[in-house]
Amino acid sequence: MGTVSLNVDGAVAVLTIDRPERRGALDDASTSALRGLVDEVAGRTGEVRALVLTGSGGAFCAGRDIAGVDPLAEDAGDVLAHVVNPVVERLAGLPVPTVAAVEGPALGVGLGLALACDLVVAAEGARFGSPFGRIGAVLDSGAHLLLAERIGRPRTLELVYTGRLLDGTEAAAWGLANRVVPTGTAYGEALATARTLAAGPTLAYTASKRLLARVRDDSPSLAEVLALEAEAQRRAGATEDYREGFAAFQEKRRPVFRGR
Repeated sequence: MGTVSLNVDGAVAVLTIDRPERRGALDDASTSALRGLVDEVAGRTGEVRALVLTGSGGAFCAGRDIAGVDPLAEDAGDVLAHVVNPVVERLAGLPVPTVAAVEGPALGVGLGLALACDLVVAAEGARFGSPFGRIGAVLDSGAHLLLAERIGRPRTLELVYTGRLLDGTEAAAWGLANRVVPTGTAYGEALATARTLAAGPTLAYTASKRLLARVRDDSPSLAEVLALEAEAQRRAGATEDYREGFAAFQEKRRPVFRGR
C-alpha cells in the first residue's frame, strides 16, 4: 500500500499523499512519514524554493484513516498533539511558498493540510470540509484558525454546524481556495504556480510570510507592524535578489532571481 512520497524537480518539491485506495486518508504511520518529509524539505530550503502538496488517484486527503481505531481506547487529544498537529505546524512554518493541489476530498486533517499551505488550487470536483459535528467531534488540524482566517467566523460556524462540504467553485467563491480549475487539472496548475514562485525572490517571500504569521500570532499595533516591515525591508535590501530586481526594473528587463 502506498503512503507518502517526496520528489524534487529543480527548485520545486512535490509532496504526494499516495493512498488512493483510502482516498488519501492518512493513518498514523503515514502522517508521521509526511511529517518527516516536510522536515526534509525544511532542511533543503537552499535548494527547494517552492512546494506542492498533492494527492493521487483523484483524491487529496479524506482525513484520518480510522479503520480499526477503537474510539473508547484511544485518546483523541493525544493523537492530535503527537501525530497530527506537528505535521500541520511544520507545513505552515515552511519558509518557502507552498501550494496545495486539491482534487477530490480535503476533509478533517486533509482540510487542515490544505489550509496550512499558502495557496490552494481546487478542482471543480474537490470537496472541502469537516463533518465532525455529525459525530460529536470538533474541528481540528488548526482549522479553527486557518479556516476562519480564510472564510471568516460566520461561514466557519456554518460549516461546523451543518457539516456540509464545499465544492471547488464554492471554496474559491468563499475565499478558501485561491482559484478553481477543471477537474483533473489542479496538480498541473499548482505545479506551474510553484515553478513561477520558485523563480522569484525567495528571501523576500520568506520575509513577508514570516511577517504575516507574526502579525497574526502577536496582534501587534499598526506602529509595530510598520517597524517590523521597515526591518524586513532593510534585510531584503541587502540581498542579491533585491539588487537584481531593482536593476531589472531600471533597465526595463525581466529579473533573474536566484534566492540569495
